[in-house]
Amino acid sequence: MLLPMAPTDSLFLLGESREHPMHVGGLALFTPPDGTSAADLREMFETALTGDRVTPLFRKRARRSLTSLGQWGWDTLADHQVDLGHHVRRDALPRPGGTDELMALVSRLHGTLLDRSRPLWEMHLIEGLADGRYAVYTKIHHALADGASAMNLLAGSLSADPHRRHMPAPWQPQTHLTAVPTPHEPVQPMDSASGGGLSAALDLPGLALRAGRTVAGEVAGLLPAAINTLDRAARGTGGAVSLTAPHTVLNGSIGGARQVAARTFPLERIRLLAKHADATVNDIVLAMSAGTLRGYLHARNALPADPLIAMVPVSLRPTDTESGGSAAGGNRVGVLMCNLATHLPDPGHRLETVRDCMREGKAALREMSPAQVLAMSALGAAPLGMELLLGRRGPLRPPFNVVISNVAGPRTPLYWNGARLDALYPLSIPTTGQALNITCTSNDDQIAFGLTGCRSTLPDLNPMLDHLDTELDTLERAVGL
Repeated sequence: MLLPMAPTDSLFLLGESREHPMHVGGLALFTPPDGTSAADLREMFETALTGDRVTPLFRKRARRSLTSLGQWGWDTLADHQVDLGHHVRRDALPRPGGTDELMALVSRLHGTLLDRSRPLWEMHLIEGLADGRYAVYTKIHHALADGASAMNLLAGSLSADPHRRHMPAPWQPQTHLTAVPTPHEPVQPMDSASGGGLSAALDLPGLALRAGRTVAGEVAGLLPAAINTLDRAARGTGGAVSLTAPHTVLNGSIGGARQVAARTFPLERIRLLAKHADATVNDIVLAMSAGTLRGYLHARNALPADPLIAMVPVSLRPTDTESGGSAAGGNRVGVLMCNLATHLPDPGHRLETVRDCMREGKAALREMSPAQVLAMSALGAAPLGMELLLGRRGPLRPPFNVVISNVAGPRTPLYWNGARLDALYPLSIPTTGQALNITCTSNDDQIAFGLTGCRSTLPDLNPMLDHLDTELDTLERAVGL
């Protein structure tokens, strides 16, 4: 018997093709406990593979049939029907086993489609890193879970106790739960079913569907909200809609091969910069991304005269400085279009523009009801939603140039059978018209930038990592640090 699949989830199956894989992923790096060899590590995973139980999420297979009238639904398999030998795999890096070899392997794995005849997930144990660590690459279809949900799944399989052993694997029922606290400025779920910044950024058709249901009783206030939103878009003063995103090399058709790159930065360094700039951590992430895109495109003689526009899922709960110390309770979430000021050569001026644009956009959305915020967010994302379903770029300007999102990660050190989680890199979904996705996540005292690009459009993302380093240095100098 097929269980119904949410329409917004089935859209990720309908929009998928060889050129448009629709899975999210993550790359985790672990340091084994002292005295643990590669053979010990393999034994732990092989022992987990012999288990006879699989958590229900990892037993769900997408199917459609005549009885479901051709609609996608979920068929939950029995434990013994899940072939863990297919889903859980071992890979070894070629020498010298450095970052380049790791990212080349993960890029190849991230570009291959998941087998729809099976539950839509894979996990790869990657050995052969020269520094003695090991990596785990996981991918899961966006119809099954989004980035934030996947983050919670990972954290739920880890422990804060470095001495704990005989722990279940991530695909097994958990005997404990590790909550993921909300870091710095959270990207909250757009609704309780999907959850997370990646979903807010990528669930584009779903925004429109939910908006249509939600605003039915608020029609009277919808027209003024739309007029104000479009007016702000025309003036470029921040909001859920942009009319000024320029054509760039990032916004054409894409292929199915992927290129990934990642780098971590000390979270305290980002926080200190935000404090001195009277900005938020997310503002700094956006400003670093802005300078990186400017430098990357300028070096290739492809920098447009108009500033690039980023689509950013944001929490709309006011901070103490924005609300005079009386922050309202509850969660308010929306999508904002941020002017990245890539036309400005001065990094300090770019940061000011980003900060002001985000403040103004949040203020505008806070004046709306939750239903109006959802409707305006859907309006801004609708063009890309249509491109996602059709699998091709439209003839008009792109609605924005890049998605930049931030997924909450663990704030304290976590372990799996004594192996310490050192780094957690998010990998996302380029879509038609959006050849690059930038997703950040925090882990303990670090923040990681995960870049996922279309390989044919962006064959080498490593220069962007160098630009991120440079941009952080120049921003610190700009504020006097």
